[in-house]
Amino acid sequence: MKLEELAGRCGVWLRGSGPESDIVVSSRIRLARNLADYPFIRRCSDHDLTSIENHVRSALRDIQELSSSFYVDVHGLSPLDRQLLVERQLISREHASGRGARGAAIDQDEQYSVMINEEDHLRLQVMGSGLDLDETWRAVDRLDDALSERLAYAFSDKRGYLTACPTNVGTGLRVSVMLHLPALVITREIEKVFRGLQKISLAVRGLYGEGSQAMGDFYQISNQITLGYTEHDLIERVREVVNTLIAFERKARDYLLNESQDNLNDKVARAFEHLCQAKDISSEETMALLSSVRMGVNLGLIRNLEMPTINKLFIHTQPAHLQKLRGNSLDKPGDRNVERAHYLQEQLKSVLGPDASKS
Repeated sequence: MKLEELAGRCGVWLRGSGPESDIVVSSRIRLARNLADYPFIRRCSDHDLTSIENHVRSALRDIQELSSSFYVDVHGLSPLDRQLLVERQLISREHASGRGARGAAIDQDEQYSVMINEEDHLRLQVMGSGLDLDETWRAVDRLDDALSERLAYAFSDKRGYLTACPTNVGTGLRVSVMLHLPALVITREIEKVFRGLQKISLAVRGLYGEGSQAMGDFYQISNQITLGYTEHDLIERVREVVNTLIAFERKARDYLLNESQDNLNDKVARAFEHLCQAKDISSEETMALLSSVRMGVNLGLIRNLEMPTINKLFIHTQPAHLQKLRGNSLDKPGDRNVERAHYLQEQLKSVLGPDASKS
């Protein structure tokens, strides 16, 4: 598959379906694994990296879960194509900026992604739409079992799976749930909620994971450590906290509807109108406005727009996606801002008609 074709599609996690999908965008479970016969990535030579990639690629063949997958040589990609995959959540920022031979196997639905030579030799990732941790876990566990029959993992009977970062030692499992929490931001409750999460060793990150800033009121909640816990323990720990956050967000949305409906209607309407009429708009502003519109759709304040359309616009208006979709290299932020405004108007009018701003 060409990346231009990938840019124009929507993966399974962007479908806006699944449990609690008005608040939970996606569930992701990632496993970190290393091969027993090689040093950790930071101590690998270029020859080691090439050998690891070849070894893993060979093991990936004929695995049922990856039967519809395509392989991407991340090392050979342009910076723009690497950024596209980061925006798509299919590789990490660390993988994009790494060194030497490295690649990713990605299935057509973008549910499965196997990163080779990221921080660890292997990062197995499965993503699903909405709060669907059980099926996501079963899917990544099946993939891990299939690969473990073909590869010798670095494993200690005492410590579990051995990883480059000590926080991943043990199960090597990272449970991550992406939530949309605009009402908690508007009511200024978000910081208090997140301070509570830090006390129980859960991490709060932005849209693109570790080190990234929150954009469009999207936050990723994940476990920080794995050693001493079973996979079931970690999944239940994250699930419990996410369900609490969902309840807080729903309460905040109810408050806005009941106590501040005029202000809420005005905020949503202004955001929608700006998206339909802007001539120049940054990716950060687009995310903020789409966040308000997404909440408005879920609360019934905007008609005729569906969640998959909104989720698609969040991704397609990111810098690399925009350039791929338009077929132009837009190196200057100002040029991207103008093109982004045109794209938003085209997409909204194609769904809502020429009078989109009146919907």
